[in-house]
Amino acid sequence: MLLVNNPEPAQLLSQAQGRVPANESSCALSLACLDLVDSGEPRHGFPPLLGICGAQGSGKSTLCELIALAMAEWGTRPVVVLSLDDFYRTRAERQALAATIHPLCATRGVPGTHDVALLDECLSRLLGAGDDEIIAIPRFDKLADDRLPREKWAEFRGRPGFIVIEGWCIGITADRLPPWQGPLNALERECDPQGEWLAWSREELKRGYATLWKMLDGLVGIRQPDMESVIASRIRQEEGLRAARGPGAKAMSPANVRRFVEHYERYTLALASALPAIADLLVERDADFNYHIQTAQGHIR
Repeated sequence: MLLVNNPEPAQLLSQAQGRVPANESSCALSLACLDLVDSGEPRHGFPPLLGICGAQGSGKSTLCELIALAMAEWGTRPVVVLSLDDFYRTRAERQALAATIHPLCATRGVPGTHDVALLDECLSRLLGAGDDEIIAIPRFDKLADDRLPREKWAEFRGRPGFIVIEGWCIGITADRLPPWQGPLNALERECDPQGEWLAWSREELKRGYATLWKMLDGLVGIRQPDMESVIASRIRQEEGLRAARGPGAKAMSPANVRRFVEHYERYTLALASALPAIADLLVERDADFNYHIQTAQGHIR
């Protein structure tokens, strides 16, 4: 069992006050994620690996904070949380791709703009870590749009008992994307009218990403009502980043956020359609950040 004393959502909400932005539904969901892990039979000798996916601003990071809080208060083993966002390629690497592949490769986001080898190395080390091992975990600065230098990375010490990785495209595979039938939005019409950038990204998805997704023992998928909800949530997230940095901090304007999200739109829609089939726990999130668990496909694989 990951938790002792079977805490209720209200108890977790009480612990979250002043520490993690939460409501009773998000607390209930975090406990349901832990129940999902407990219900399965993870691979012998390895800690369970749970994936959490959802569009920008869906609340993945907050959910992971609540899971970590629950584990800190009632957990029986150490947990480590990874974010796919911390494994974006460096700005220089993406600019090099933009010069050789397609200009849109400079913008972080779609499959192909992550350092899959770095993520694979980090996951492999965590899964096989010894009791005294120290593992460096990358950190990415979204406002600077670049990976932080290694001396500013996080560290995890010892052997994790449970690993969570969250990211907007976790679990999506190339076969879930509909065939190219022309541009979907203004960004694609103006910058990728022939679908060359998308074709590159789809090929990248077929490579290292699919192998990584096979490492997951379970997948939790969060859906939002529509793309406008995704954009509104991403604007709210950007405002939070600005507030956290203090006066004078730079952040994207609402218009820039809308343009940014267009990079992800095709994948976001494909993932929303695929989640009922691929998620072990399917969750609908409304505009007020209430989470409604729709289906549980079974238990952790």
